[in-house]
Amino acid sequence: PLSPLLANIMLDELDKELERRGHKFCRYADDCNIYVKSRSAGNRVMKSIKKFIESKLKLKVNEAKSAVDRPWRRKFLGFSFYTKENEVRIRIHEKSIKRFKEKVREITNRNKGISMENRIKRLNQITTGWVNYFGLADAKSIMKTLDEWIRRRLRACIWKQWKKIKTKHDNLVKLGVEEQKAWEYANTRKGYWRISNSPILNKTLTNKYFESIGYKSLSQRYLIVHNS
Repeated sequence: PLSPLLANIMLDELDKELERRGHKFCRYADDCNIYVKSRSAGNRVMKSIKKFIESKLKLKVNEAKSAVDRPWRRKFLGFSFYTKENEVRIRIHEKSIKRFKEKVREITNRNKGISMENRIKRLNQITTGWVNYFGLADAKSIMKTLDEWIRRRLRACIWKQWKKIKTKHDNLVKLGVEEQKAWEYANTRKGYWRISNSPILNKTLTNKYFESIGYKSLSQRYLIVHNS
């Protein structure tokens, strides 16, 4: 693959050719999407542009990554498309969400012996950059869902860090839980993931709690970026 700088130099002529033909297109480095009205037009343009690139520019087209398809079935720079009320809109591609969740899982792995402060710091570094990049997409609901999922994983980490029954009890009481309920939950045999979604932790380790320890909400950041 060409470097972004080299690709821009080498493929500047391709941009001019596509503009000359009146095609709608979007290119970053050597990744290029051309938008036409039908599959037959797509096949025709694919064939002629491939010939132009290989004959005129002396570059090789990657057949494995090239295809004629509907925009919403393809991924471009981590984004995809969908239609709503006869309008084409931008969304985050499912593979981009999957990769993001893999990074979050690594940081929020409760078997990792790192402090909550460091977890939050590393999380914020990833989430801030991710939201800034995908802020132009329609992603209000996915940001809310990811926020809820991340907080649940953090609750599981906190519950494990409390370890001892007495520590769990004392911390729950500090967070406003009645003595009897605190002892009841402190002695629970439920697993970390199951307890992380329990009413008691949802009421104590709230959104405000995570905000107080430094976690930056994806949803809040997204609304700022998306509306700016």
